[in-house]
Amino acid sequence: MEQILSRFLTPDNDCTPLLALLVDELRPADARDTESARRNLQALCYILSTHPELRCGLRDCLTTLVQTHRHTELYTATGILPNSGFIAEGLHRIGHTLLPGVLDPGLLRSVLRTLFDRSSDRHWVIGVGEDAWLHLIEALRFDELPASDSLPQSLTEILGSLRVLSYWIAACGMEPELLRLQPSLENYESPFVAQNRETTAYIEAYPHNWCKPVAEDADDRHLRVLYSQCQDVIQRVRKNAARNGTSIRLTYHLQRLRQLLRRSEQLLDILAGLQADPGGAAAYPPMVRLFTQLVREECLRNNLVRHWRQNTELIALRVTDNAGQHGEHYITDTREEYWSMARSAMIGGFVISFMACLKIVLAKAEMPPLTGAIAFCLNYGLGFCLIHILHGTVATKQPAMTANAIAASISEAGGKLRNIEALTSLIARTCRSQIIAILGNVGIAIPLSALIAFAVLTISGEHFTSPEKSQHLLAEQSLIHSGALFYAAIAGACLFISGLISGYYDNYAAYNRIPERILQLGWPKRLLGEARMRRVAAYTGDNLGALAGNLLFGFLLGGTTLFGLLVGLPIDIRHVAFSSAFIGIACVGLDLAPGLWLFFWAALGVAAIGFMNLTVSFALALNVALRSREVSDAQWKTLARSVVAHLFRQPRDFFLPPRKAG
Repeated sequence: MEQILSRFLTPDNDCTPLLALLVDELRPADARDTESARRNLQALCYILSTHPELRCGLRDCLTTLVQTHRHTELYTATGILPNSGFIAEGLHRIGHTLLPGVLDPGLLRSVLRTLFDRSSDRHWVIGVGEDAWLHLIEALRFDELPASDSLPQSLTEILGSLRVLSYWIAACGMEPELLRLQPSLENYESPFVAQNRETTAYIEAYPHNWCKPVAEDADDRHLRVLYSQCQDVIQRVRKNAARNGTSIRLTYHLQRLRQLLRRSEQLLDILAGLQADPGGAAAYPPMVRLFTQLVREECLRNNLVRHWRQNTELIALRVTDNAGQHGEHYITDTREEYWSMARSAMIGGFVISFMACLKIVLAKAEMPPLTGAIAFCLNYGLGFCLIHILHGTVATKQPAMTANAIAASISEAGGKLRNIEALTSLIARTCRSQIIAILGNVGIAIPLSALIAFAVLTISGEHFTSPEKSQHLLAEQSLIHSGALFYAAIAGACLFISGLISGYYDNYAAYNRIPERILQLGWPKRLLGEARMRRVAAYTGDNLGALAGNLLFGFLLGGTTLFGLLVGLPIDIRHVAFSSAFIGIACVGLDLAPGLWLFFWAALGVAAIGFMNLTVSFALALNVALRSREVSDAQWKTLARSVVAHLFRQPRDFFLPPRKAG
């Protein structure tokens, strides 16, 4: 390390390659080994404190870099989304991952990319802690440099960057989409515009106040108040969007606006610290915070997954909130609601019995693969829509909804739980609601499908399914079937996706004001009348998501086998309600005398399929719901322990309805 530092003393040296060598010495072999990185930084601090000439060489190199390179792009582009939009930025990141961009040697941003050229560098740079970097700055002893009466070039660059950020904030704050959700920005003076005027005054006054006591009319307090007002407007827009619908574009725009405001505040912290203490000590902490953030953002500049998560957070929250509102209908509180859920599940089982029989009829037709897949998709999709219209319940549709209802009861503030006992009780009610829904589906699907098969036998004199087909149906549901549980997991994933689709279309209906637009149509109003059109519009607004989710869920189930055929993979689906219906049909096809072991394994298989359907869809939905609310793992573990304790203390709550009052 001393040899590298000594090379800084040679005349006309190129600072950037030497700094890159020094960073290589600091970088640990394992980027997550922060202890080794901290020891390396401590060693560098010791060398600088004991060798003044080496300290002077490194300090002069850093000073030359910040005085001769352009800063603006580093402060206004690194870690800030461009105005190009979500999809364009995603394609940009993919392109620069495959073919890296060309670095401009005159930019300070290019120097930072050269020094920290590995995406894993962010781990040790952040992991060593801010104190380690503060000790390094202190060891460089910038206070040994003579004080400057004129404003340094590096501060001129920061002021110029602050001006650019201010213009962008003013422009972003007056976007039509923001004005639509927050009309007061047009009626009253917008804080986004007001901060630009205040920033301009602050920048013009800053050079005149350099090395002088800060006057009350020249400080940054009013500017910070305006930044706070801008943040309040963004929060109100987010709340309106969560209620009235949002879009990827709006989420992207709000994310960019928050980044611009945050970066402006960071630059203001540095400028205020240097103005109060020209020696620089007061500005060291905000400098270190900005430095570590810039390194992290440069390391993640082409990370596509992070880009997706950042900009789908609000729409994920909106989707899960919609699903959560529907999920509340799937959670029973009273004994009457419990038995109402049972009746609703029986309606679902009734329709599924006919859907299962129709699927067998379609399979007998031996249609071409594509035609058959479309027929299966329509059978599933329209059948699920019919169940919804008849106010029936499909048990496996519950987890994707109830998981969001559970997550909706969790505070968004830091992932803290409001009331663990209440949340535990909610989970217990959810479990018993899902159990009675499964029993309602299966309890009707098995006997009714068997009754339909027996009616076909009585009328036609032939079995609905041949003995060979019946044996095959039982074997497909068997627990020891090689792919039954895997196929059930695929169906669980489809259930999760259908829940997201439902939430998305509910958001779509609210954001695009579909019910209001339907009422603008003239000819249906003349045909149906004003009152009926209002009912149609209201029904569409309330049920568009549910109908779209059910229809597309059917297409996901029906198209899985065709997809496997196209890609050459033996994949299929197993759904507990259909599997139970197939058992009833198969038993009649075997003259109510199936093999004991075959029937036993098939019955166990149906139970396992139902468990897998519920578990996979619930886990996936809960994961998305918790991520959208930023719930910490520690809080969730606390809740899990509470649920287990409640299960051992009061197991009845998880399986049976509450006792009658009194």
